[in-house]
Amino acid sequence: MAVGFVLITTEPGWEVKVREEVSKVGCVVGQWIVFGMHDLFVKVEAEDEGEMTRAIVKDIRSIEGISETRTLIGAEI
Repeated sequence: MAVGFVLITTEPGWEVKVREEVSKVGCVVGQWIVFGMHDLFVKVEAEDEGEMTRAIVKDIRSIEGISETRTLIGAEI
């Protein structure tokens, strides 16, 4: 199983709308509006890294109102 976290910065005033759209993405298992450098903290889980990458690149990053993302992918060591 692949696990990742996406830190999302939205355009001003888009936080709630972006959270609503992110919650519709199949691999998203949690999302929280946060304060600080980023506006939304999203947990993504998938069967493998390929599926997770597709969900992040095609589904999450294409959501209107997102200005920047940072993705952290969990590593098994």
